[in-house]
Amino acid sequence: MRVVVIGGTGHIGTYLIPLLVSRGHEVTVLSRGLRRPYRTDGGWRHVRTIETDRTAEEAAGDFGDRVARLGADVVIDLICFTEQSAEQLNDALEGRVGHLLHCGTIWVHGPSAAVPTTEDSVRRPLGRYGIEKAAIEKRLLARARRGGLPATVIHPGHITGPGWAPINPAGHLDPGVFEDLADGSRVVLPNLGMETLQHVHAADVAGVFLAAVNNRSVAVGESFHAVADGAVTLRGYAEAAAGWFGRDADLDFLPWDEWSRTVPPQQAETTRSHLEHSPHCSMAKTARLLGFRPRYSVLEATEEAVLALVDEGRIVVGDGAGPRARP
Repeated sequence: MRVVVIGGTGHIGTYLIPLLVSRGHEVTVLSRGLRRPYRTDGGWRHVRTIETDRTAEEAAGDFGDRVARLGADVVIDLICFTEQSAEQLNDALEGRVGHLLHCGTIWVHGPSAAVPTTEDSVRRPLGRYGIEKAAIEKRLLARARRGGLPATVIHPGHITGPGWAPINPAGHLDPGVFEDLADGSRVVLPNLGMETLQHVHAADVAGVFLAAVNNRSVAVGESFHAVADGAVTLRGYAEAAAGWFGRDADLDFLPWDEWSRTVPPQQAETTRSHLEHSPHCSMAKTARLLGFRPRYSVLEATEEAVLALVDEGRIVVGDGAGPRARP
C-alpha cells in the first residue's frame, strides 16, 4: 500500500517507518526536516521524504489538500495537536483515503478512577493537551462511524526508548534523578510515592499502529491504548532504577506543597500533571481486536532508555559522593 506518515522522524516514526518498509509498503514521510530518526535502519533508504511546514501550510489552508493529493491508501498522523488542525486534514481526506490513523494520548482519560482504565471509560481530560486530543478523537471517530472517513485513534502512554530522557521517578524529565539513584544519593519523592506512571517503548507504539493498519476491518471507528502492560508507582520505579546500578534506593518523601518548592516551577508543573493523572490503562482491547501485546514492561522500557543515556554520556554515574548540584 501507499502509506503517508506525517511527522515520521520522531519517537514513533523511528520504529514505525522501517516496519512499514519491511512489509513492502511504499512509504512517504512528511517532516520539517529538522530531526533525524533516533536509530539507523537500512529501510530508510526506500522512504520518500517531503519537507513541509505543517503550521504554515495549515495557516494558508493548503496542508490537508497537499496530503490528499499524495493519493495514499493509508495516512498516519503522528503530530496533530488541535481540533482545528485535525479537521482541516479530515475534511481533505474524507472519501479520498482508505484508512486514517491518528496519534492520540492516554491523557484523554483525565485522572484515573477504576483501573485499569479501558478505552470506553468516560472522558475527563485535564489541561489543553488532553482536552484537544479528546475533542479530536470524538469528532474523528464520529466521522468514521458515519462511514465518511475510515479512521482509528491510537492512545500512547509516556513514550520512551533509547535517544531521549524518560519521565523519571519524580514525575519530571531531569535525568539527574537517575544520577542520584545511581550514586546512592537521597532522592525525595512527592507525597508517599504511590502515584503511578505508565511508560511505553516507542517500538511497542509502532507495533500498535502497524497492527491497526493490518487489521483495518476491526480498527476503523475504534480507539486503542498503546501502553506497557501495567503501571508502576513512583516509589517502585525509583527502587528499580537504583537497582539497575547495584544500589538500594535512599528515598525520602514530602507532602506536595513542600516538595513542589524543592524543584524549579516547570518541573513541579510536569510532576503535578503526572500525579493528577496517575495513569493505569488496559491493553486488553488492543490484544483482543488487533492481536498485539507489548514486548516491553514499563521498567524494561525505561531501563533501556536510561542505560542508553548513560552510554551516550547524558547521564553521568558518579562515585556516590553525594547529590549533584543542578540548575
